[in-house]
Amino acid sequence: MSAATLSDMAVAVLTTADGREKAALSRDCAARWFAARDAGTPLEIGRAAPPDTPARPEKPELLHPRDVPRRRPGTPQGRIALLHAVAHIELNAVDLHWDIIARFSDVKMPLGFHDDWVKAADEESKHFNLVSDCLEAEGSHYGALPAHAGMWRAAEDTAQDFMGRLAVVPMVLEARGLDVTPGMIDIFRKAGIGHAVDALEVIYAEEVGHVAYGSKWFHFLCGRFDLDPKETFHTLVRRYFHGPLKPPFNEEKRAEAGLPPDFYWPLADRPAER
Repeated sequence: MSAATLSDMAVAVLTTADGREKAALSRDCAARWFAARDAGTPLEIGRAAPPDTPARPEKPELLHPRDVPRRRPGTPQGRIALLHAVAHIELNAVDLHWDIIARFSDVKMPLGFHDDWVKAADEESKHFNLVSDCLEAEGSHYGALPAHAGMWRAAEDTAQDFMGRLAVVPMVLEARGLDVTPGMIDIFRKAGIGHAVDALEVIYAEEVGHVAYGSKWFHFLCGRFDLDPKETFHTLVRRYFHGPLKPPFNEEKRAEAGLPPDFYWPLADRPAER
């Protein structure tokens, strides 16, 4: 890729359809960003219009959540389905993190904000590759099964609301990953599938940082606009997240990521405001 702004690179990733190619370009763009930062000559943030919906490969077929087949994780087919779902989540996360960089590039933010989200996008790209490798080791591949079509809804709902995006994507959706990943690790450990355990443990460790980035920059913006973080978080989640937050919560890892219980427990098992 020729010299470009960070926003240009973000849009290039978002408009790349193939999963492996998207992940490779994402990692290359992250390397270019950090090389320039290390050299003391940071790339311009720039302005570029991201697509409403990122490019996607022809497969997997995207279905309404209720139409995605349910498979028991105690079977080989069920474990492949679980890995496929994780790969799909990770690919969407790559796009979500590049999208926040390009979509809200008009908001003046410290370079540290861009450092954090480029790093998160790079790690999500690594996660997609790790889980895709696991699928291939099990005789499958990303795209072999249908997937959830609702993954981009949070991005669409918060396309005009920077703080809403931070509240819903890292502080709700990625925090949910901290709750459920230990159970997934146990499934593959009991099945003796070590490469999947290793991949999920990497994801689990690094997702804490992604939730923490969301919390850090959400609090930063609350400070900028003299807003109460907890009240603002509750308002935005009820506005944009469709449904209650579901316990049990991984309170230890959430706290490590800067999410105290009084942020999420009041939102548990309560219908969201529409």
